[in-house]
Amino acid sequence: MFVSFFPQPKMFFLSATLWSLAAILFWFFGGAELGGLIGLPPDAAGTPPIIGISVFWSKPFLWFYLYFAACVGIFYAFWNWYSPHPWQRWSILVSALILFLIYFSVQVSVAVNNWYGPFFDYINALINKTVQSTIGEFYSRLAPFAWLALIGMNVSVINAFIVSHWIFRWRTAMNDYFMEQWSRLRHIEGASQRIQEDTMRFAQIMEDLGTSMVASIMTLIAFLPVLIGLEQYVKEVPIFGEIKHPLVVAAIAWCLFGTVAVMIAGIKLPGLQFRNQRVEAAYRKELVYGEDHVDRAQPPLVKELFGNVRRNYFRLYGHYVYFNVIRYTYLQADNIVSFLVMGPALVAGTITLGLLNQVSNAFGRVTSSFQFLVSSWSTIVELLSVRKRLKAFEATLHGEELPEIDRRYLEREKAGIRPEDQPAA
Repeated sequence: MFVSFFPQPKMFFLSATLWSLAAILFWFFGGAELGGLIGLPPDAAGTPPIIGISVFWSKPFLWFYLYFAACVGIFYAFWNWYSPHPWQRWSILVSALILFLIYFSVQVSVAVNNWYGPFFDYINALINKTVQSTIGEFYSRLAPFAWLALIGMNVSVINAFIVSHWIFRWRTAMNDYFMEQWSRLRHIEGASQRIQEDTMRFAQIMEDLGTSMVASIMTLIAFLPVLIGLEQYVKEVPIFGEIKHPLVVAAIAWCLFGTVAVMIAGIKLPGLQFRNQRVEAAYRKELVYGEDHVDRAQPPLVKELFGNVRRNYFRLYGHYVYFNVIRYTYLQADNIVSFLVMGPALVAGTITLGLLNQVSNAFGRVTSSFQFLVSSWSTIVELLSVRKRLKAFEATLHGEELPEIDRRYLEREKAGIRPEDQPAA
């Protein structure tokens, strides 16, 4: 699944993680200041943030672009020398481009959050008639958001286009790799479907989870300092009272509670999803046989096989009931948590409308970063089931023992037991 697209996957991902961590630490502990050597210094301490789209061609941002490109170039050059791979331009360079576009989208969100404060304070002043303004000034204050929204939307469209091609390239790599070994794989139940469908699903789900996780980490890195900076206006929170970093503590506690609850509720779903794929495969295989053999896919048999599909789906639906109750209850409650946390500050009148929007947005961004497992659990369930099916291919190619459920199927097939006699799960 990975060796077809990435050079030496275990070492590659380990080195990518360590290199990324080193690059991030170096940036925060001196790398950002090195831009001053080429006339691109960081903003001085206490400098108010630039409001609007011009922040993206400010000197600190231009230096970061060069720094990111240099880090990617060094990493690519090493792997191109150490272990050349036919797909390395897509697995390294295009992957890095996708990560950069995710980072850029996160920075658009930060820029919008910086715009919230002064704009909504201005709106509050207009409502309370404490300031005189003109329609021209109103539109000029609104314009930065329009430009930020426009660039954010276009970056998302470009990223989606690139990601689509990236997914198909990974699918192509897996397809070519497995088809070269088709003579050794064809005996595995549902081999054609695993190559035709599961490779695409695996690449797509891995990309979805990977970009979501990276976006969560980048959002956390970008918004955590923002949230900490806003804590001067929120001194205490319910339950914890007046503590150090109250907003961060409240965000972590809330996300930890939701993650544990959702994981416990969904612990049975991966196995149930995999069993569903098994009965679907048995039903589909008999229908395929029926296209060429008149004695196959007879109504009684088809009815029985579809009955297995029905029973397994209904069982899965039942388990999803309590899982979705817990998950969606938590996500709905998440919409008002920031207001509960800011309750004491709102009652005391220590924050303005602009600060309310800034704190609420930053708090929501930080909690959404910590809620990666909560938001992605259903996708993770699907990934685990697809991985189990493709794992049988890898086991065969590496001379390893097949997973137990595939071994049982092959043993029954060798013994002459037809699909209708095989167990549903």
